[in-house]
Amino acid sequence: MRYDVMTGKSAAQAAADVQAVAKQHGFGTLHVYNLKETLTSKGFPQTEECFVLEVCNPAQANKVLSLDRAMNVALPCRISVYEKEGRTWIGMIRPAAMLALLSESAELKVIADEVEVTMIRIIDGAK
Repeated sequence: MRYDVMTGKSAAQAAADVQAVAKQHGFGTLHVYNLKETLTSKGFPQTEECFVLEVCNPAQANKVLSLDRAMNVALPCRISVYEKEGRTWIGMIRPAAMLALLSESAELKVIADEVEVTMIRIIDGAK
């Protein structure tokens, strides 16, 4: 259900690299959430970095929405860059597994498989 890889980079550098590699694969970054900063500012101090990046390939998103508008709940795709026990990780929920829980559409499965392959390439390219 998940795909996670460890990197020797800092979380900030890995997050920046995810954005750069995503762009090379036709994915734009819609937003980056800094969970450490946000939760700390709300009174819940965090010691480890955690960035959640919302990424999207407009052509693929359009295909998904054209087939089933209700699949908007699965968009955009998310890639997390986080620290755990002194190591930096880059991970995601596998799009194919997530969409399989939401729909039995064979057409959506094809798109999810394509997106998953590309997102693995993005994560591997950023590590």
